[in-house]
Amino acid sequence: MAVKIKTKLGTIDIANSVIATVVGGAATDIYGIVGMASKNQIRDNLNDILNRENYSRGVVVRQQDNGVAVEVNIVVGYGTKISEVCRNVQDKVKYNLETMLGVTANEVTVIVQGVRVLGDED
Repeated sequence: MAVKIKTKLGTIDIANSVIATVVGGAATDIYGIVGMASKNQIRDNLNDILNRENYSRGVVVRQQDNGVAVEVNIVVGYGTKISEVCRNVQDKVKYNLETMLGVTANEVTVIVQGVRVLGDED
């Protein structure tokens, strides 16, 4: 299913994979986010962090009448304030969808799939 935007020149179809890539890119730019996680880790057999090509496995997009509802699955870094990181993800995802794609995010649900202890990277 795709988001359809009608303009005076025609219709623009935006695929869910495009929305998932924008959402994943926005989420991984936030400080405290280690990466994206699969929405169904048991079925996908993925316990690793998703790379840019697999963001659609960590994002669920549902069309609504006047926008979209997005579910984002993330892994956060140990020692960060999880509630603040999630709030930042919600704000940035909503902003990026509206500015980059012209799609209104009615709901952004953030699911923390795990906490990863980051080693010293000297």
